[in-house]
Amino acid sequence: MTPEEVGRYAESLPQVKRKGTESRPAWYVHDRLVVRLHDANTLVIRVPLSQREALLDSHPDTFGVPPRMEAHHKVEAYLEQASTPAVCRAIELAWEMQHR
Repeated sequence: MTPEEVGRYAESLPQVKRKGTESRPAWYVHDRLVVRLHDANTLVIRVPLSQREALLDSHPDTFGVPPRMEAHHKVEAYLEQASTPAVCRAIELAWEMQHR
């Protein structure tokens, strides 16, 4: 999956807007983070804690949680080896959580 594909998918969700910078774009709904590009190969995606373990268990090559994110509603997605449907599902979960 590429950053461009991430952007197209995120922007296909209702009321999602691109913010951030050219090198670190981010997508928000109602000014709440959904997903952002951390670096050329890594996304940060907000997900409900109740869903995070299932994502990690189902797609261990796609997602990870570094120690700095353990207490937060976030996962990292590693684009070079990511399952596109899994990343899209995580973005959708983030949108559902943030779209209130």
